[in-house]
Amino acid sequence: MDIPSMPASGRLLPMLTADGHTQMALDALLLRHSTTPVLRFYRWQGPWLSLGRHQRQWPSQWNALAASGDLQLVRRPSGGSAVLHAGGLTYALIWPDPPRQRKEAYRQACQWLIDGFSSLGLPLQFGSEPAIGNKPNCFASATAADLVDPAGIKRVGSAQRWQRGRLLQHGEIVLDPPTALWQRVFGEPAPTPAPPGVPRSGLDHHLQKAFMQHWCRQNWILQPLDHEELQELKEEASSPSL
Repeated sequence: MDIPSMPASGRLLPMLTADGHTQMALDALLLRHSTTPVLRFYRWQGPWLSLGRHQRQWPSQWNALAASGDLQLVRRPSGGSAVLHAGGLTYALIWPDPPRQRKEAYRQACQWLIDGFSSLGLPLQFGSEPAIGNKPNCFASATAADLVDPAGIKRVGSAQRWQRGRLLQHGEIVLDPPTALWQRVFGEPAPTPAPPGVPRSGLDHHLQKAFMQHWCRQNWILQPLDHEELQELKEEASSPSL
């Protein structure tokens, strides 16, 4: 097992359930300021559709769904295509000094997920499709940074942002996708739910444990946001843009 070479300490943030603007602003803030690796899991208040950082075109019905209150739109600091956040679990990993070879960085950034789901009876492997930018739905294909089950169903969709050598890895773990809303958003059936052996409650703790076992050279510390970080987050989340 390859163990990532990283600083001696790392930061874990408590689970946060919040609106999409707050979540994306927080990940951007952590990417800018973190000098040690950071992992956090989070959930979204209501259904949100996050757009990739460079995604400039999307179907008109997404605007209509947002106008009718069926979902809300937000832009991610990471790249890739749109992700529907509803009935799943999201994580963000900030890695200040990843390998420069990006495929290797993605492999190391995802191995803990493979280990964690394997212990739950769900074997996962990396996708093999090329990264094509013209698909509006992140879950319409599985690249080398994504994880699929033995049936080829994409279970973890990933998106990245590289900034001055730092890596932000976003991941959406599909658990119980809303079938009707998924069909309305993407015009195709939703992925099947995760197997019953994958817990809906406490999954973040299970995966966090797998993460710390894989990245075992670090001393992982649970460290909530401090006052200055909360103030900066409030300011950044109050001025979202698409």
